[in-house]
Amino acid sequence: MSIEVARSAGFCFGVDRAIKLVYGEIEKGGKVATFGPIIHNTSVVNDLKSKNVRIINELSELHEDERLVLRSHGVGKNIYDELKNLGNEYIDATCPFVSRIHKIVREQSSQGKIILIAGDRTHPEVDAIVKHCTGECYVFANDDELQTIFKKNLGFLEKKVAIVAQTTYNIIVWNKCLSIIPDTLKDVTEIFETICNATSERQSAAIELARRSDVMIVIGGKHSSNTIKLYNVCSKYCRTYHIEDSEELYGIDFSGMSDIGITAGASTPVYIIKEVIHKMSEIQKTQEEEINFAEALEQSFKKIHTGERIKGIIVAVNNSEAIVDIGTKHTGFISLSELTNDPTKKPADVVSVGEEVDLVVIKINDQDGIATLSKKKVDEMVGFDNIVKAMEEGKILEGTVQKAVKGGVIVLVDGVGIFVPASHTGLGRDEDIEKLVKQQVSLKLIDVIPQRRRAVGSIKLVQKAIKEEAQKKFWDAAEVGATYKGEVKSITNYGAFVDLGGIDGMVHVSELSWKRIKHPSEVVKVGDVLEVYIKELNQETGRISLGYKKTEDNPWEKFKASYNVGDVVKATIVSITPFGAFASIIDGVDGLIHISQIANQRVDNVKDVLSVGQEVEAKITECDIDNKRVSLSMRALLTEDSAEETEDNE
Repeated sequence: MSIEVARSAGFCFGVDRAIKLVYGEIEKGGKVATFGPIIHNTSVVNDLKSKNVRIINELSELHEDERLVLRSHGVGKNIYDELKNLGNEYIDATCPFVSRIHKIVREQSSQGKIILIAGDRTHPEVDAIVKHCTGECYVFANDDELQTIFKKNLGFLEKKVAIVAQTTYNIIVWNKCLSIIPDTLKDVTEIFETICNATSERQSAAIELARRSDVMIVIGGKHSSNTIKLYNVCSKYCRTYHIEDSEELYGIDFSGMSDIGITAGASTPVYIIKEVIHKMSEIQKTQEEEINFAEALEQSFKKIHTGERIKGIIVAVNNSEAIVDIGTKHTGFISLSELTNDPTKKPADVVSVGEEVDLVVIKINDQDGIATLSKKKVDEMVGFDNIVKAMEEGKILEGTVQKAVKGGVIVLVDGVGIFVPASHTGLGRDEDIEKLVKQQVSLKLIDVIPQRRRAVGSIKLVQKAIKEEAQKKFWDAAEVGATYKGEVKSITNYGAFVDLGGIDGMVHVSELSWKRIKHPSEVVKVGDVLEVYIKELNQETGRISLGYKKTEDNPWEKFKASYNVGDVVKATIVSITPFGAFASIIDGVDGLIHISQIANQRVDNVKDVLSVGQEVEAKITECDIDNKRVSLSMRALLTEDSAEETEDNE
């Protein structure tokens, strides 16, 4: 027969703390009372009674000269208020995990939220939680009761809901309850993971042991909530017995049982567990395997120190932190700020339940049994080793710009912040470096100081290398007439510069349009994508002249195909000069009406006869396509009209 004790069996931190506080008060002398049984364990309660510790259930029972210890299950807010009026000294032994739930429900209630509590409504812990709620609250024992609450309270849709659980609640039932939350309520429901990580770990370890055992012995008080839940979860996998002490073993038949598992509730002292193990050995009359439970227990008290690098298992993750089992009686907490430097991530994006992670101890609070940990610092250590290696290899790194600082930006690479001076960001002198924040960038290291864990990088050097490579590729393939699609990067008075892929070419203003334009911005703007062709290029000077106008769009070719000397056209006056007026025949082709060709009589001022925008009829008298000149005459039409009138009169 083999006997195996589940890891995490016995006193949890909260119970251990409560008992130590009571015995500490006994040693001080004087009269001591507890508000209800300090824990649900008959042996411990009887021992305290033997030391003259009274149990009271109402504050009216408290003697004037007694010091009161509040039990680990916690009490309602009303009890704290009454104690202030009584004036008796009291010691608060409430489990910190229970106190956390009190704080949550008070805050959520004050925000007008409905509180849903998963647990046993008759249990003192749940009763205390209810009494810390200042508004509407409901208690449910399982998923069926929760379903009923949802059906009867359709008004939940008009309010926000917060859900918490008793610290010793069955983790399997809890997950089942969360799965039935209606989709209509998910957006207004906030879930708080309040099952004690020690409870969760104890239940998980018990299930794991029950799966491979023939029989499970669960040790703990008959009224202990967490012990009853251990019994329930183990019963699903093998024959299970719930006992309070070793005497109850005599009523169990162990014949034919080769693998026996033992676990114990959070209120079960070590000596009772050891007595059960010893008694089982006597009953089976075998000492084949000695269980050194004391050694296993001592292991759970192993020391950790600030600054020490340790390993831990993630047991729970919420919106602000991750809770870790580090193999000691301390509960480990990693805040979001110590999980990652990335402000866009949540704890669940960084770690997951069951994952083993490397951590650094930041702070230890032995009194509360809490260890503050950092994953970020370990990542930075590992990341900096990679940074040093990347510097040696001249490797290009990828990272995200975390923030702008004085003189530059910080780029996050493998958890390490690398400083990039403003002059190495690749931006112009007048550009705002804030626009780089949250952008993915490539950089090359230019300085690393391992002793100070400081690294300096350059985005500009990477951009320069990429540009040089692109330029080489361009010149290897470039030839006059080749076409490209490129983005307009900048505009000047004399043209537009187009990015051809790492190198810029210029489209002269005269090449942007067949029409007369005063400025390139009349045709293009920065960011436009143009299809251009190479007109001229010189690799030695790096100059590239580009063409944009297309022959088929040339208005002079259209004019040549449609008009001849002698044709009469309708034209629009577009400008007036001292020597005549220019009139648009078609878009892009203007003809000159000389001052002498405006009328039959002498014209001293063109503006006396014509105005911009006026439509006139004129005859094409001359056409020079090569030099893009067209002469028009209004007078010729007037002369013809006069000749026709003379002929008619004759």
